[in-house]
Amino acid sequence: MGAGHDTVAAELVRRARERGDTAQTVDVLALLPYGLGTVLRCFYRGSVRHFPWAYAAVYRLFLRPGPGRRPSGTPLARLAGGRLRELARRTGADVVVPVFHLGAQLTGHLRDRGLLPVPAAVLVIDFEVHRQWLHPGNDHYLCLTEDAAREARGSTGRPARRCGPVVAPEFFAGTTGAPGTAEWRDVFGRLGPGRPAVVLSAGAWGVGSHLDTTVRLLTDHGFLPVVLCGGNRRLRRTLSGAPGVLALGWVTDMPGLLHAARALIDNAAGQTAVQALAAGLPVVGHRPLPGHGADGVRRMAALGVSEFAEDDTELLGALRRLTAPGPAREQRIAAGHALFTENGDALTLVTGVADGSRAPVRHRERANDRDAHTNR
Repeated sequence: MGAGHDTVAAELVRRARERGDTAQTVDVLALLPYGLGTVLRCFYRGSVRHFPWAYAAVYRLFLRPGPGRRPSGTPLARLAGGRLRELARRTGADVVVPVFHLGAQLTGHLRDRGLLPVPAAVLVIDFEVHRQWLHPGNDHYLCLTEDAAREARGSTGRPARRCGPVVAPEFFAGTTGAPGTAEWRDVFGRLGPGRPAVVLSAGAWGVGSHLDTTVRLLTDHGFLPVVLCGGNRRLRRTLSGAPGVLALGWVTDMPGLLHAARALIDNAAGQTAVQALAAGLPVVGHRPLPGHGADGVRRMAALGVSEFAEDDTELLGALRRLTAPGPAREQRIAAGHALFTENGDALTLVTGVADGSRAPVRHRERANDRDAHTNR
């Protein structure tokens, strides 16, 4: 449903293989029959890009936290149940780790009915935990913050712990920056000498509200806008025609780019935002996407790891404070780093769930061995 989910899954797999384990990623949408996964992805992308009010309505109906009964995503998710069960059996999986809420509904449904023999540890990658992440059938929840873990425990009755965001190690490079940092700084210096480079993230699909207006505001006030247009070629062509703007497509060297910039303007509280926090880049939420994007951006600001700018004046004020050297910038960077340094490792927690599920089995096997020895 977005590159952020794929990126988290890929990083977990990399860590697991680095430790000598076997791991693989699976697109839960590809497990849905009749091409429903493609239909769902296209509907979501089209809604967010062209009809944000429609996605906002879907979010209020299905996802937003709060009391009261609402439609569940389980009927859709259960259509993928047979394929996931077969995949778990064929691979000999010890644990299944959903990083997308539809996957969490699927594993919760299967575990609740005894149809999935291995535990499900849900990795919630949103700062705001919406309803579709939560199913009491899942064994364990891993969340970005203690607030999110508390909400998961209260809603499901299942164990939940904080693990912090999952990002690749390149984002944590020291003061010299990640490989590629110097090259990006050269690019920024040639295009906007003396102008602080401010990254605007539009996600993998290149979605944002009034991005052209924000870009003009930044250029008019002495900043160099660096726009991540993702796969939206039309957006990139449009913004590339503006003077003093760097409009990029899909970027493979995100660590270097983020280390070279001075701030990130974020509209979704997604993976780019947490990558920026890891890289020591202050984050300012502005004009967030409807639904969980808006809720997540505001939750990040409430946690103190970012700022939220309601209007142009607040945006410019935040950028001037956070791009300049000084205590405001250092405090914001430190708050972002604390998300990673004060939490457990996600993979360690996942393997702990798997080991814990096997412990009773090993205990029973040892007990049976003792009984057999006694009978002899």
